[in-house]
Amino acid sequence: MLETTTTIEIPLVGEPQVDSAVDPSPSGTGRALYVETYGCQMNLNDTEIVQGIMVRHGYRLANSIDDADVVLLNTCAIRENAERKIHERLKHLRYWRKRKPELVVGVLGCMAERLRKSLLGEQGLVDIVVGPDEYRCLPELVERAAEGEQGIAVKLSRVETYDDITPVRTQGISAWISIMRGCDKFCTFCVVPFTRGRERSRPLNSIVHEAESLWQQGFREVTLLGQNVNSYRDPNGHGDFADLLAAVARAVPQMRIRYTTSHPYDMSDRLIETMALYANICPYIHLPVQSGSDRILQLMNRHYTVAQYLDRITKIRETIPHCALSTDIIVGFCTETEDDHRMTLELMRTVCYDGAYMFKYSPRENTKAWKMGDDVPDEVKSRRLDEIIALQNRISWELNQTEIGKIFDVLVEGPSKRDPAQWHGRTDTNKVVVFPHIGTDAGYVVGDMIRVRINSATSATLHGSIVA
Repeated sequence: MLETTTTIEIPLVGEPQVDSAVDPSPSGTGRALYVETYGCQMNLNDTEIVQGIMVRHGYRLANSIDDADVVLLNTCAIRENAERKIHERLKHLRYWRKRKPELVVGVLGCMAERLRKSLLGEQGLVDIVVGPDEYRCLPELVERAAEGEQGIAVKLSRVETYDDITPVRTQGISAWISIMRGCDKFCTFCVVPFTRGRERSRPLNSIVHEAESLWQQGFREVTLLGQNVNSYRDPNGHGDFADLLAAVARAVPQMRIRYTTSHPYDMSDRLIETMALYANICPYIHLPVQSGSDRILQLMNRHYTVAQYLDRITKIRETIPHCALSTDIIVGFCTETEDDHRMTLELMRTVCYDGAYMFKYSPRENTKAWKMGDDVPDEVKSRRLDEIIALQNRISWELNQTEIGKIFDVLVEGPSKRDPAQWHGRTDTNKVVVFPHIGTDAGYVVGDMIRVRINSATSATLHGSIVA
């Protein structure tokens, strides 16, 4: 499972996290809902689904916890640190509980399914616990909680895709479209099959219609989202992921199309060739490798060897020469030796990723790896992680230096967080570009496509000037 921030940035280093509330949008006279989202893109999309369900039942979205009658924490269980953050956040909610005793607090998502019993018993801080396939129960559970009754709904489903729910998206020009839920790969380190269930795909036509609707609403970029999008199969027999990708690209030819995440085992030649056929399919692929050691890959149950993975990289670069690549790397998996670690470093040098998510192995209960033991000392994991981050930073810097002098089409996203006089956007290869903003007469707004010449670059960001 890929754990990320709200949008993927290149390069990606360290431990990506999400800890943000969704901005308010739909208003009404009902009780106010406030949702905080932690973890991966699936959680971000789930928050939009939850908002859609609750708004349909008369709730409005609050600006902050201060204004809320219901607070929901949408959680991730992929790493121990993510769970620790939720426990800490629940303790912080005591302050609001004292100010507003009628406040309803709920925990949603993967952590809800894993720790349902302990969450409900945690010093009375949680009223409801709802798993990823039970969001339709939320309105009823919240109503009961308001009357003092605790509620739990964590049953996994073989069919739930929320295909009939319109997600409430409240900001930005980029949107997620969930095309499938669950995962059948059962990597030995991953809890996703146990917390999100088995794979099931949405109908192709409904995904295409959602993309068309988003374009009409003003969104200019969409990311097709799944735990392993390459295993997508239309339940009505209208094709696989390559067919879906082509159908969306044709339906919204002016919209940028991205997708995540791909499993190397299922990445077909046909999918790569489909990407090359359509100009609006972004030349950027996130292809998690996890390790450069065949022995470790086998222990992880990844279904491919390093040679097979590199074959996919070769095919991508032959077919889409300007394609940017990013990956996931787990450091210190069970029994990982110094030789295994060196193989990962060598793979990174061979591929030269534009960016990577890199983190220390964190054992999770119920996974097969849990039984293997966590035998790599934390100080060794930390040292190896530092080496991998340093190498990736150097590779990212070197690759970004080659962009200097080039002109890119950049989708404008808005003011830079560090300096409002600077605005930022992204290339189709998903690289962040910062450029000077000249005020209200700049001639562009958020969502416009502008041309920017790159003047300088760091390992994380390209800096440029607008080309008239």
